[in-house]
Amino acid sequence: MKRKVHSESSGCCNCEHDHHENHNHDENHNHDHNHDHGGEFNLKDEILPLIAILSLYAPGVIFENQLHNTFYSIGEYLLFIPAYLLSGWSVLKTAGRNILKGRIFDETFLMAVATLGAIAIHKLPEAVGVMLFYKIGELFQDIAVSRSRNSIKALLEVRPDYANIQTEGELKKVSPNTVNIGDIIVVKPGEKIPLDGEIIDGNSQVDTSALTGESVPRSVRLSETVLAGMINKMGVLSIRVTKLFDDSSIAKILDLVQNAKSKKAETEKFITKFARYYTPIVVFTSLAVALLPPLFIAGATSSEWVYRALILLVISCPCGLVISIPLGYFGGVGGAAKRGILIKGSTFLDALNAVNTVVFDKTGTLTYGVFKVTEIVPSNGYLEQELLQLAAKVELHSNHPIAQSIRKAYGGKIDEFDMRDYEEIAGYGIKAKVENKVVIAGSDRLLHKENIAHDNCQLEGTVIHLAVDNIYAGYIVIADEVKEDARLAIQALKGMGVERTVMLTGDNQAIASRIAEQLGIDAYEAELLPEEKVNAIEKLLSTVSKHSKVAFVGDGINDAPVIARADVGIAMGGLGSDAAIETADIVIMTDAPSKVAEAIQIARKTRTIVWQNIAFALAIKGVFIGLGILGVATMWEAVFADVGVALLAIFNATRVMK
Repeated sequence: MKRKVHSESSGCCNCEHDHHENHNHDENHNHDHNHDHGGEFNLKDEILPLIAILSLYAPGVIFENQLHNTFYSIGEYLLFIPAYLLSGWSVLKTAGRNILKGRIFDETFLMAVATLGAIAIHKLPEAVGVMLFYKIGELFQDIAVSRSRNSIKALLEVRPDYANIQTEGELKKVSPNTVNIGDIIVVKPGEKIPLDGEIIDGNSQVDTSALTGESVPRSVRLSETVLAGMINKMGVLSIRVTKLFDDSSIAKILDLVQNAKSKKAETEKFITKFARYYTPIVVFTSLAVALLPPLFIAGATSSEWVYRALILLVISCPCGLVISIPLGYFGGVGGAAKRGILIKGSTFLDALNAVNTVVFDKTGTLTYGVFKVTEIVPSNGYLEQELLQLAAKVELHSNHPIAQSIRKAYGGKIDEFDMRDYEEIAGYGIKAKVENKVVIAGSDRLLHKENIAHDNCQLEGTVIHLAVDNIYAGYIVIADEVKEDARLAIQALKGMGVERTVMLTGDNQAIASRIAEQLGIDAYEAELLPEEKVNAIEKLLSTVSKHSKVAFVGDGINDAPVIARADVGIAMGGLGSDAAIETADIVIMTDAPSKVAEAIQIARKTRTIVWQNIAFALAIKGVFIGLGILGVATMWEAVFADVGVALLAIFNATRVMK
C-alpha cells in the first residue's frame, strides 16, 4: 500500500489532475494557486490580503473618473495595478509556468489573457474585478473544502502521538512506531490507545466514536482486545501489544483515507477530459470573435470586438465545474466518514448508485455471531457432560465463534496433551485424536463424508455433531441472535428501490429459511463452503444487467474472497479485521446492517448534487456566452457567470455533508 499524504487543491487551477491517476502527472500538478493545502487552512491569513486589495480597489472605483483624468491616467494605474497584482499574481504565475511547460490551454490561461487584455484596452476596474471576485470565490471554496475535510481530519487525528511503555518498573514515553509485539503499554484515563492489543490488567470504558461514529462508550475488561485510536475514559489499562503500529487497523484506515482521492469517479474523469478539449475551443472561438467581425461587418471596431472576446474568455472559464465536482465527491466521502462509513474513493460512490442486488453473509453480519450452547443431545450411551467435554477438547485450537461458545459452556480446564493430530476441514468441521480416540466434530455433511450412521439430519439451528471412533455420539445445538436493526436494514434497502436482497450462509437450510423469512430477505443459499460463496456471487453477477451492480456485505473475517469478487465489497464491523480493510471497497465501522442503506443514500445524494452542478454551470455559461457574443453582457456579467456560478456550485456541493 502506498503511503502518501495528499494535499487538497485550493484553487481551481488544474484541479482535474490527480496524484495517482497517472504516475507521470506529478509534473502537471501545480496547486500553488493561492496557498498550499498541505498546511492548515487559516481564515485570517486569507482575509488580510483581501482587505488590502479592497482598500485599493474601492477608492479606485469610487473616484474612477478623477483618477482617469490625471496625467496619462497615472492615478488610475497607481491604484488598480497593485490591486490587480495582489489579487491575480498566483493566477499569472501558474499560467506562465504552465506555458513554459507546454500546457497552454487551461483556466489560468483564460483568466490571464482576459484580464491583461482588459488592461490593454483600458478596462482596469473590470480586470481587477475579475481577479478579486475570483479570489473571493477561492476563499469560499477553501472554506468549503476545509469543512469537508473536518470529518476525515477527525479520523486522521486519532493517530496516537505516543505510547507509555512499561520498562523495569517505570513508564517511558515513546513513539508508537518503536513498540514491539509483546511489549506492555499503560494507557491512563483520557489518553488514546496507541496500538492494538489485549488488556492484561484493569477495566474501563473506551470512546470509539472516532473509529466507528458511535457516541456511546464501550466497556472493556481483562482479556478483551482494544484497538489503536480508541480513547480510554476511566481506569488505567495495561495492554499487551498484539500488532506493530504499521499493521494496526487504524494505520491501515489512515492510509486508505489519505489515498481515497486516487480512485476517481467516472464523472470526475469526464470533467477532466471535458476541460482538456473545452478550453482550447473557447480560446480559438474568442480569437475568431476578436478578429473576424471587424473584417466582415461594416462599422465594427476592433476595440469593441476584442472586448467581447475578452468577456467570452472570462465567461467560459470552467472553474465552477472543475472545483465543485471533485468537491462534491470529497464531501460525500467526508460525510460518510462522519457517519462511520469509510468509502475508499469517489469511484465507489458512483458504483453504489448502480447497486440493485445486495448480498449479505449471515453470521456476524445479519446476526451477532455471538453463539451460545442451548441444547446438548447425547447418543449411544454418552452423557451430556461427556459430550460437551469431548466437543470442548476437539475445538480447543479453533478461533471460530461456535468453538468459543462450546469452550465457554464447558468452563473446565482443558489439557492440551489430551489432543493430537488436530485437522481443520474447511467448511465441514474438525478431526483430532482425543485420549487416543478419533473424534470428529462438525456439520451433518461431515458425518456423511466420514460415512457415520446417524438419524438426526434435518435439525433446526446451528448444530455440531460428534462421533468417536466412527460411532455417533450426539449433537450440540448453538443459537445465534439476529441483530436488532437487520430487518430495518432490509426494509430500508427495498424502500430505496434495491431489487433483490440475498443471504449466503454455511448454516443448514432450516436456519437459513427461518432467518430469511424473519428478515424479509428475497432469496438465500445455505450450507455453502467458503469457495461456494464465491460461486454464488459469480452466478448473481451473471444475472444482473450491464449497468447494475452487486454489493456483498460480510463481516470481513472469512469473507475476503467474496468481498473482493463483488462489484462493491462492503466489510461490516470489520474495524479489527485486516482482511476487511485491505479487501473491501467500503468499510462500515459499526455492526449495524442499516449503514449499508445509509451508504447508498449518501452516494445517491452526492450524484444528484454533482449533476445539478454540471447542468447548472453549463446552462448559465451557455446563456452568458450568447449574451457576450451579442454584446449585451459586460465584463461584470462575465464575472458573475464565472465566479458566481463557481460559488453557487461550491455551496451546493457542501450540502452533501449534511
